[in-house]
Amino acid sequence: MKVPSPSVREAASMYGTAVAIFLVILVAALQGSEPPESPFPYRIPLDPEGTLELSWNVSYVQETIHFQLLVRELKAGVLFGMSDRGELENADLVVLWTDGDSAYFGDAWSDQKGWIHLDAQQDYQLLRAQRTPEGLSLLFKRPFGTCDPKDYLIEDGTVHLVYGILEEPFWSLEAINTSALHTGLQRVQLLKPNVSVPALPADMRTMEVRAPDVLVPGQETTYWCYITELPDGFPRHHIVMYEPIVTEGNEALVHHMEVFQCATEFESFPQFNGPCDSKMKPSRLNYCRHVLAAWALGAKAFYYPEEAGLAFGGAGSSRFLRLEVHYHNPLKIEGRRDSSGIRLYYTATLRRFDAGIMELGLVYTPVMAIPPQETAFVLTGYCTDKCTQLALPPSGIHIFASQLHTHLTGRKVVTVLARDGREREVVNRDDHYSPHFQVGTRPGDVLITSCTYNTEDRKLATVGGFGILEEMCVNYVHYYPQTQLELCKSAVDPGFLQKYFHFVNRFNGEEVCTCPQASVPEQFATVPWNSFNRQVLSALYGFAPISMHCNKSSAVRFQGEWNLQPLPEIISKLEEPTPQCPASRGRSPAGPTVVDIGGGKG
Repeated sequence: MKVPSPSVREAASMYGTAVAIFLVILVAALQGSEPPESPFPYRIPLDPEGTLELSWNVSYVQETIHFQLLVRELKAGVLFGMSDRGELENADLVVLWTDGDSAYFGDAWSDQKGWIHLDAQQDYQLLRAQRTPEGLSLLFKRPFGTCDPKDYLIEDGTVHLVYGILEEPFWSLEAINTSALHTGLQRVQLLKPNVSVPALPADMRTMEVRAPDVLVPGQETTYWCYITELPDGFPRHHIVMYEPIVTEGNEALVHHMEVFQCATEFESFPQFNGPCDSKMKPSRLNYCRHVLAAWALGAKAFYYPEEAGLAFGGAGSSRFLRLEVHYHNPLKIEGRRDSSGIRLYYTATLRRFDAGIMELGLVYTPVMAIPPQETAFVLTGYCTDKCTQLALPPSGIHIFASQLHTHLTGRKVVTVLARDGREREVVNRDDHYSPHFQVGTRPGDVLITSCTYNTEDRKLATVGGFGILEEMCVNYVHYYPQTQLELCKSAVDPGFLQKYFHFVNRFNGEEVCTCPQASVPEQFATVPWNSFNRQVLSALYGFAPISMHCNKSSAVRFQGEWNLQPLPEIISKLEEPTPQCPASRGRSPAGPTVVDIGGGKG
C-alpha cells in the first residue's frame, strides 16, 4: 500500500508501433452540427498497439452517441464498428478510406464473406475530421437504434467493438475485404448514464491498493494476486468512492481489477505477490472473497450514495486485503512492468447506513454447462423467496448499483425482481451509481439472473467455473442496509444432472461415462451434441430442482434445507422492450462523404 498520490486519469494508450506512411486529412465542408457542449468522459484503447483510441459520450435525451476516434498514425484508412460476437463478418461499420486521390467517410456493412458494402441508409454522421498533435481525430455520431436491418442496435450491456486498419488505397469501398486487414475487437459497455457526483465528506482520505512493479507475463491471460494489509489499529471507516489506477502505457493490458477483504476467521494471511493460479499461492488466500471494490475496462469512478458507505477496518473486520488484476495480453508482450490497482476514498465520519455487496446468479460449478455450437443458450440462477424471507430485514434493502460479469462466451446478462410470482422490474442497469437507479427488495422477493451464451466457436461443452475458458453468470449488487446475506445463488441439483447423463445414454449407445470416478466436465465432454441432447439439457435446467446457496460472508449457509429446492413459480413476465426508431433526422446522404486532403487544422 502506498501513500496517497494525485488522481490519474485514464491515459491514452502508449504502445509504440512504427507506421511508415502518414495520411493527413483535414476539415471537409460537412453537414451536421457539433455535439452538445460536454466532454468525452469515457475512453478506451481499441488495439494493443495503441494506434486507435475511442472516446464517447451518451445523450439519453437524443438517444445518440457521439464518438471521437483518435488514429495516431494512419496509412490509407480505418474502419470501426460493432457486431454481435466481435467478428468482422456481418458487422455494422463506418469506414474512412482513400482511393489514392481523395478520402471518403461512409456508413457501411460487411457480408458473411467479409466484403464491405456502402449502406443505403447513412446513419453514422461525420461532424469533423481534424489533425491534432496526437494524430487524426474523427468526430461522428449515431443513434442508439436506426431500424436499419444492416445496423447494430446499441443497448445496455456489453458491445463488441471491431476495428480494422487499411494499409493501402482501394479504388472503391466494395473492393475491401476484412480478411485482408489488420483487425481486432474490444468489449465495452457503451451506454452509461450521466452520473450525479454525490457530496463528498471534508475529512475524506485515500488509500492505494496496488501490486508493486509486476512483471506482466508474456501470455494472453493472467490473473495476478497480491496480499496487503491495513495499518495496525486501523479503525472502522466507510468507503465512499473508488477509482482505478492504471499504469500509463498499460491501458490496453489491464482488463479488470478487484479488491477483496479476507475472512475474519483467520488472524493472519501469508504475503503473496504472483499469479493467482500459481502452485506457490497459499491456499488460505481462497478465503479472501469479500468484495470491497471492482473495476472493469471502460469504467470510471464508483460513488456510494450520500446516505451509505462500505465499512472496513475496526473490530470484526480483517486487516488483510487481496488485489486481483486481470491482464489481457493478446500480443504476448514481454518485459512490461505494471503497478496498477484501485484507489479507495474513505471517511471516519460514518454514514447512516452500512452498504453491502451481494453476489447473485449461478454458483461456480461445472453442473451448469453450455453445449458447443450454440448461438443463444440461456442459463438462469435464482435468489429464492425462501432465502430473502430469511435473510433480509422486514423493511427490505435498496439496491443502488449493479455490476455484471461473464467470461468469453457471455453475450447478455439480466437480473429481474419478481414478487408474488410476477416479474416487477429489471434490476441490472450500469456499474455506476445513479440517483435514478433505486430498486427496493423485500423479504420474500425473488431475484432471477439469466445469462445468454454463444459457443459457436467451441467444440466441447463449456462448464461453469473460475477459468477464463469456463463460464460465470454473476451480478454483484450494491445495496443498503448491509445484511449477513453475501451470496444468493443456485445451480441445478447434481443428482438430477446425473439422471440426465443416464437418460441420454439410453438414446446414444452408452457413450456418456456414468461411472463414479468420472468428473462432471469429463461426462459433458463425452456427450454427443445432437439436437435431442441439447434440448433435453435445456429442458432439465428449466424444470429440475436446484441447490440453493444462501450464504453468509463466512461462506456458511443460513440455517435451513437448501438442496432439492423447487424453481420459483413465475406466472407473469416482463415484456421485452421494443426498439424505437429515431425521429426523422432529415434526408441522409446518398453516398459517402468526401473528406478533403490538406495541410492544416480545421
